[in-house]
Amino acid sequence: MINEPSFAPRECGWIEVVCGGMFSGKTEELIRRAKRAHIAGQNVVIVKPALDKRYSETEVVSHNESALPSILVDTADQVVLLTANAKVVCIDEAQFFDERIVDVANTLADDGKRVIIAGLDMDFEGQPFGPMPYLLAIAEYVTKLHAICAESGAIANYSQRIIEKESQVLVGEYDAYEPRARHCFRPPVDQRRGRPIKPFEKPEQISGKKEDQIEEQTNTEHT
Repeated sequence: MINEPSFAPRECGWIEVVCGGMFSGKTEELIRRAKRAHIAGQNVVIVKPALDKRYSETEVVSHNESALPSILVDTADQVVLLTANAKVVCIDEAQFFDERIVDVANTLADDGKRVIIAGLDMDFEGQPFGPMPYLLAIAEYVTKLHAICAESGAIANYSQRIIEKESQVLVGEYDAYEPRARHCFRPPVDQRRGRPIKPFEKPEQISGKKEDQIEEQTNTEHT
């Protein structure tokens, strides 16, 4: 369920947290809310931890390649300095910050800002991840998103690590994790159970395939 404010006085701030496992659409939802605020004429600033450079150093990018400009920050305290003039502050991959991000989020909201936070609520062992439990506790609005289990096709709540690495923090993509339902989750590491995830085909690729199919069908009819 999408849980976000429908009305609030302009001078009031609040905190929204979008959480869930890998591939559940957290960053995509953060981008959607940021775009709506931008269209409404509000000053929006997006930040993400410097640790996350998977897709871009200058943009926040979802797995389906939606993107918006963002700022890399090394510490949570930098967020306050960089968003002084913002009405809406978006913080992606919040699980990678230390617990100072909780005080920062409260400071921003107390200053009248809308704070939108996205992050993994559980790590690869199924345990609460970093500051996320505290952020969920102080948020006025919480949205829990789910992916689809790569093994069973059920609702996926967990992020299954599929490569050998003991560190809690592993910034990975399709090669390192796959979404799993509770009954398919085998921590800490399991072999890949689903098919490798392929990117969406671009329009020109689809068009090229159709042309090839038409040509092949025409050649078949003439033989």
